[in-house]
Amino acid sequence: MRQRKAGFSMLDTMVTLAVIGLIAVLALPSLFNWASGLRVELAAGEMAGILHLARGYSVRHHSKVAVKFRTGPGGVVTHALYRDGDGDGVRSADIASGVDPEVRPPRRLAHFGRLIRFGFPAGEAPRDPGDPRRRLDRLEDPIRFNRSDLASFNPRGTATPGTIYLTDGRHHLSAVRVNNRSGKISVLHYDRDAEIWR
Repeated sequence: MRQRKAGFSMLDTMVTLAVIGLIAVLALPSLFNWASGLRVELAAGEMAGILHLARGYSVRHHSKVAVKFRTGPGGVVTHALYRDGDGDGVRSADIASGVDPEVRPPRRLAHFGRLIRFGFPAGEAPRDPGDPRRRLDRLEDPIRFNRSDLASFNPRGTATPGTIYLTDGRHHLSAVRVNNRSGKISVLHYDRDAEIWR
């Protein structure tokens, strides 16, 4: 009687590797999509943290302050904090002329860059988080604080209301919203399939 040797044959190994390879190929797009969504969520969390920092600075130092974001070459995004220097609130013209001084120098945002940016994904405009019956307009303007791109806070804890939209440019979209009365900062994520903000 012949005894079978323990172990795998070359054919067994090749079939196993082929099945593993097929599973990996099928799972890869889902994995990339999940990772891209996670990057957008991390960027939104980082953005909310910066806005909380600005609000706290304003209350602590009894001063009107604003965060200004700038996008540089290669999609590198920085933010800086400015203080009202002449009593009329922080304004872009006053920043440019030096009237509103910088109180925290520009710092790079860790979760922004080539893959994550301010903006909206391609395709149909998303629903407005403030009024879901409407779709957003002005898709060329992802930083919306009234007609400004400055997220402003005052010592009473209130703020200029507004929203910052972040995307991977393909599917994922998050919104960081600032409420004017309370200065509360919230993060929402858009479900494109259901067309709702969560």
